[in-house]
Amino acid sequence: MLEIDHLLLQRDGRNLRYDLQLEAGQILAIQGRSGAGKSSLLSAIAGFLSPRKGSIRWQGASLDSLPPEARPVSLLFQDHNLFEHLGVWQNLCLGFDGAVPEQALRHAAAELEVDDQLNKKPPELSGGQRQRIALIRTLLRPEAIVLLDEPFAELDSHTRQLATRWTRNTAKSGGKTLLMVTHQNDDVEQVADRCLQL
Repeated sequence: MLEIDHLLLQRDGRNLRYDLQLEAGQILAIQGRSGAGKSSLLSAIAGFLSPRKGSIRWQGASLDSLPPEARPVSLLFQDHNLFEHLGVWQNLCLGFDGAVPEQALRHAAAELEVDDQLNKKPPELSGGQRQRIALIRTLLRPEAIVLLDEPFAELDSHTRQLATRWTRNTAKSGGKTLLMVTHQNDDVEQVADRCLQL
């Protein structure tokens, strides 16, 4: 279980408060107006934003003192986080301590219709292609908690449908606990188990 207990963040002079419990393996959509603190919550869980008060626990153990790289978290920012100087395939293979799941990566690339882009560099890709590549890398990493910030924003209706279905199926089959910020109600209906309004 992921437990956010009396968490207090401060951003731009405003106090943001959170209390949340999410069962392991659940998918939570987070919605709310701009500036409500959706992305700030993801940053705090990932360890990039230090809370003023409160705690974050995973499976009963505190994450508060752990640096980002030591947390069981895989995070997709809105800017996709691809390394421009590396090839797409190299980007996909980053972050695995043991053997790279090459077959799973290639299968996901085919399912999301970017398998013909694997030999290119990120600057050669469209925004939607970059987003799907980053989504694959984030979901197939070994971490138990997945944080997605507007993961489908640049996708057209066809690729959005592919990506939402793939995201839900992959998270569920991998037992991932997933938190997803989105402004789209369709994303909530197609991906999430429940929705939190901030």
